[in-house]
Amino acid sequence: MKHLTKFVATLGIATMASASYADTNLTAETASPGGATHLSLAHMTEIAGTMGIANIQLADGQTLTNSIQNVAEGKTDIAGTPYILPFLMNRGVGPYGSLGAEKGSELAGNLRAINPFVLGIFFLFAYDSKNIDGWDDLKGRKIYNGPPRGGALTNARSMIQIVAGLKEGDDYEGIQTNWGQGATLISSGEPDAVVLPELFPSPRLTIPSAAGKMTGWSMPKAVYEGEAMQKYMKAPGSADWTAPVADIKAIMGEDWTFISEDDTFRAFATIGGNVVHKNMDDALVYDLVSGYIKTLDSLMSKAPYGTTVGYDFPMQGMCGANPIKYHVAAARAWREAGYALDDCAVAAD
Repeated sequence: MKHLTKFVATLGIATMASASYADTNLTAETASPGGATHLSLAHMTEIAGTMGIANIQLADGQTLTNSIQNVAEGKTDIAGTPYILPFLMNRGVGPYGSLGAEKGSELAGNLRAINPFVLGIFFLFAYDSKNIDGWDDLKGRKIYNGPPRGGALTNARSMIQIVAGLKEGDDYEGIQTNWGQGATLISSGEPDAVVLPELFPSPRLTIPSAAGKMTGWSMPKAVYEGEAMQKYMKAPGSADWTAPVADIKAIMGEDWTFISEDDTFRAFATIGGNVVHKNMDDALVYDLVSGYIKTLDSLMSKAPYGTTVGYDFPMQGMCGANPIKYHVAAARAWREAGYALDDCAVAAD
C-alpha cells in the first residue's frame, strides 16, 4: 500500500481534553464487527473514553445508508461510511432517490470526514483444486461475485469485465449470496472462482482455506495502468491499491499463493471513513482525531489486517468526484501529526 511519511509521536499518550469534555456524550453508528469499518470507530470509542474526551455510545450492525443520513440531519454524531454513499446522497440518487437532488445535496454538504479506512480490496481467488489459470481462464466458469445487490456486486462485475472482458450471463455464471453465507458458499466448492472485496485476512479467506490451498491473482499490470481501469478507480469510493506480494504472503501464510507478473500485487479498493456533522465543535473534533492518530499503532495491532487497510493514509480516495472533505479541525490534527493533506480534501468551513 502507498503510505505517506508520518510523524512518530515520542510523547506518552495522556489525557488531552479539557475537563469540560469529560462529560460530553456522543452517539455513533457503524457496521457489524469483523471489518475495518467497525474496528475504526470501536477504537475511537475506546480512546475517547480513556482520554476523557467524550463518552461515545456506539451502535454496530447498522445500515450505513441510513447512518450517514442521520449524521447529516443531526440525529447521530459519528458514522462510518463507504464514500460512494455521500456521492449518491449528493446527487439524490440510488438509496437517496426519495430525497431528490436539491435535498440530497444539502444533506451531503453537512458531512465531514475525520479519518479513513479501506472497506475491502477486490481481487480474484480460487481453490488450487479448481485448476484456474488466472484472469484469462474465467470464461464459462461459475464465479461468486458478491451479495444479491449493491455496490460490491457492481464493482466485482465491472472488474471482471474490464480485466477479463467477460460479462455475467453471457460469458460466465455469476453466483450471489448474502455476506454472512460467503465463507460457507466458497467452502462448498460450488463456485469455480471468487471476485470479492476482502481484507488480508478476512473470514471469507481464512475459513475456506482451511479446507484446501488457495491462490489469489493480482490485476495484470497492463490492465491496472490502462485507461479503463484508471478511470474506474477514480470513481467516488474507489482507489488504486498496491502492496508487495511478499507482505501479503507473510500475512496469509502457507495455505495461500499470490501471483503477479512482478513483486507487486495490484487491485482496487473500496474506500470510506468516519464522518461527522460540519457543525461539530472544532475543539472536540481535534481532540478526537488527535487521540486517534496518536494511537494508530494500537489500532493496527488489534486485527491481522490492521496494517493493510489505510488507517494511516488520509488522502486515499479523496478529491476528484468524491464530495466528502475533511472537517477543518480533523485536517489540522492530521497535518500537525505529519500527514500530507491536499487542500482539495479539506472543507473551507
